[in-house]
Amino acid sequence: MNNTSTMLLRRSFCCATLSNPRCSSSLNNKKKPLVFLGSPQVSAKVLDALFNASHSQDSSFEVAAIVTQPPSQRNRGRKVLPSAVAQHALERGFSSDLIFTPERANEEWFLANLKALEPELCITAAYGNILSNKFLNIPKQGTVNIHPSLLPLYRGAAPVQRALQDGVRETGVSLAFTVKALDAGPIIASQKVGVDDNIKAPEILDFLFDIGSKLLLHELPSIIDGTARTKAQPQDDSKATLAPKITPEESWLSFDQDATVLHNKVRAFAGWPGTRARVLVEDAAHAQENVLELKIISTKVSSTFNAQNAEADCVAFRNGALVFTCDGGTALEVLEVQLPGKKVVNAAAFWNGLRGQKLKVSANKGAAMSQA
Repeated sequence: MNNTSTMLLRRSFCCATLSNPRCSSSLNNKKKPLVFLGSPQVSAKVLDALFNASHSQDSSFEVAAIVTQPPSQRNRGRKVLPSAVAQHALERGFSSDLIFTPERANEEWFLANLKALEPELCITAAYGNILSNKFLNIPKQGTVNIHPSLLPLYRGAAPVQRALQDGVRETGVSLAFTVKALDAGPIIASQKVGVDDNIKAPEILDFLFDIGSKLLLHELPSIIDGTARTKAQPQDDSKATLAPKITPEESWLSFDQDATVLHNKVRAFAGWPGTRARVLVEDAAHAQENVLELKIISTKVSSTFNAQNAEADCVAFRNGALVFTCDGGTALEVLEVQLPGKKVVNAAAFWNGLRGQKLKVSANKGAAMSQA
C-alpha cells in the first residue's frame, strides 16, 4: 500500500477545522467556500473543473473541503484504495485534512466539521450517500447536484444505465437543487444530448459529467449570489420515472428476449456489473458437454442473419461474430467476450479456441442462472 493510501486510512478526517490555517483562511478571505461531494472517476472530472476555475484571478469561490466515500478494496489485488476523487485531490496538492470520508453523511463529527467551514454552497456529483436535512441546512445557498438525466426522468442511483437499458434516443444532464426527496429539487439548468445506438454506459457517463461540469461553472455566479433560486423550475412529479440501483443478479442474459433488449442491456451494464451468459460446449467426439460462463463485452443487433434457418439453441459464427438467435426471429451478434480470469478477446479468437466443438445456448436462463 502506498503512503497516500496509508495516510487516508489512518485519518478519521475529523480535523480541528477552526485551528487549521487553510480552514481559517477560507473563512476570512473574499472567496466563497464551496464543499464538493463526489466519489468515482466521473466526479473527479467535475472536481478538476472546479479547481481550475477557482484558481483564476476573477474567481469568486474556492474549494474549501471535499467529501467522498471511504477507502475501499478495489482492483484485482483487492488493495484498500482511496476513492478516485480523493486520489485526484491529493495529486492536485489538496490538503488531506480537508478530505472527509464519513461512512454516512449524517454523522455528528462530520456535520460539526462541515458547519465550522461555513460553506456558501455544497456541490454533489455521484457522491453515493444520502444527505440528511441536517446536512442540507448547513450551506447558505443550499446544495446543487449534477444529475446525468433529464429530470424528472430517471431519478435514482443508475440514471444512465437505466436509460440505456430502455433504449432511449435522447438523454441529458440536469443541474438541480437538492431536497430531501430523491432527485426532486428545482432545476437550475439542463442540456439534452442524442444517444448513439452503440454507446456504452461508461462512455456516456463521462460525456454527461463533462457537460455537467461546464453547465455548473456557467451557472455558479447566479447560484452563489442567490438569483438561481428565483429562476429554478420545479419538477413535474407526475412525469417522474425511477432509476433503481443495479444488482449483480440482473447481469444475466436470457436469449428468449428480443435482440435489441439484450443489446441495450449489454451497453447499459458495461463497466459494472457487466452482462453474462452461460453456454454449452458440445464435444461430440467424447460425448461431453462443458458449461462456460461468458462475460459479454460488446454486441450489435444483426440485420442480416436468418434466424428461421438456424438450428435451435445453436450459436453460429458469421462475419467475425458469435450469433445468438433471440425472440421474435431476431439475432444478437456478440463481438467480444471474456472467460473468468482471462483477457477480453474478439469472437473470432474465442471461436477458434473451440477447435470445431459445437456451441449451444445453456438451458438455464434468466433468474435461474443467478442461483447456480
